[in-house]
Amino acid sequence: MPQYKNETTGKWYCSFYYSDWQGKRKKKKKEGFNTKREAKDWENEFIHKTSADCSMTFRSLVELYKEDIAPRIKPTTKASKEFMIDTKLLPFFGDMAINSITATTVRKWQTELISSPENYSQTYLKTINNQLSAIFNFAVKYYSLKSNPARDCGSMGKKKADSMQFWTQAEFNSFISVVDDITDRTIFMLLYYSGMRSGELFALTLSDFDFALKTVSINKNYARQNGEDLILTPKTEKSKRIVSLPDFMITAIKEYANKLYDLSPTQRLFPSNKYTLNKHMVKYCKKANVKKIRIHDLRHSHASLLIELGFSPLLISERLGHENIETTLQTYSHLYPNKQSEVASKLEELHNNF
Repeated sequence: MPQYKNETTGKWYCSFYYSDWQGKRKKKKKEGFNTKREAKDWENEFIHKTSADCSMTFRSLVELYKEDIAPRIKPTTKASKEFMIDTKLLPFFGDMAINSITATTVRKWQTELISSPENYSQTYLKTINNQLSAIFNFAVKYYSLKSNPARDCGSMGKKKADSMQFWTQAEFNSFISVVDDITDRTIFMLLYYSGMRSGELFALTLSDFDFALKTVSINKNYARQNGEDLILTPKTEKSKRIVSLPDFMITAIKEYANKLYDLSPTQRLFPSNKYTLNKHMVKYCKKANVKKIRIHDLRHSHASLLIELGFSPLLISERLGHENIETTLQTYSHLYPNKQSEVASKLEELHNNF
C-alpha cells in the first residue's frame, strides 16, 4: 500500500485497511515518520502483528505478550519482567523475525550473557532464560510459531544457588545483642523466629496478631514501586497462613506496639521498607562482627533452626507458606542430617532380635 507525505509538516504517514483477529475490516492511520521507508516498515509490522504472522519481529511479539500478561500479574512482577525483557532480551532479539530465531541464535545469546563482565549469578541466568522461553511459548500457543527455540536450545544457569547463607542461633544472638533500636530489634526478631518474608512483615497490622492464641495471620504482602506503597495479595495461595509465636515474641510485639502513638489496628505496624532495613542490617552486622547475610536469609535461618530442632519438612513447609512440600525439600534437603547409618543400625537390630 502507498505511503503519503504531509506537505505541511514534511512528515510521512501511512493509511491502510486491515482485518483484525475477528476478521473485521478496519482502517488504520499512523503519522510522524521521517522517511517513506519508516512508514512502510511500520505498516508491514503492524499487519504482521494483527494477522498473527510469525514473520513479526520479536519486539512486536513482546508488545503482544506484555498486553496479555498485564492484567494477570502484580504491578511489582510486571515491573521486574519488563526490566528484564527491555535490558536482556530486546537488545539482542528485538529486530529479528520470530520465525528466524533458532536454537543456535538462542545459544549465541546465552553465551554472551554467561561470559558478560557483569558476572550474572547462575540463578539470575536461569530466570532470564525462563522469561525468554515463556515469550516463545506464548507465540507457539497463540501465534502459530512451530516450536520454542529456547526450549530446543536448552536452559542455562541453575535453579538454586550453590550455597545458602544463614545464621546459627549463636550468630543471631550476637547480631540482635547490638540492635538498640526497638523497631529494628522487633523486626529482626520477628523475621528470624517466624520465617515470614519481609514483604509479609511490612504489610502486618496490629489486628493480624492474636495475643490470646499467640499467633500472627499472614494474609497480604507489601511492596514499594515508583515511590508508592502497595498492599498486595500474598505471593501464592499457600502463603496465607497462621503462624504460632513463642511467648517472648508476643511480649516483644506488645512492648513495641505500646510505644507507638495513636496506632490504628489496620495501620501498618512497621512503616519501613526492605531498602532501609538492609542498610540497618549492614550496620549491625559490622558492629556485631557477624557475616553479612541478606534479609531473606533470615527466613532460611529460621528453616535451618527448625531443622536443627528436629521438626518435619511438612511442618516447616506449612510455617513458611511454601506452595508444596517439594519446594521445602528442594530448598533445604541438604541441611537435614544424613541418617543412612542410623537406618542400617536399626535394621541390624531388628534382624538380630527376630
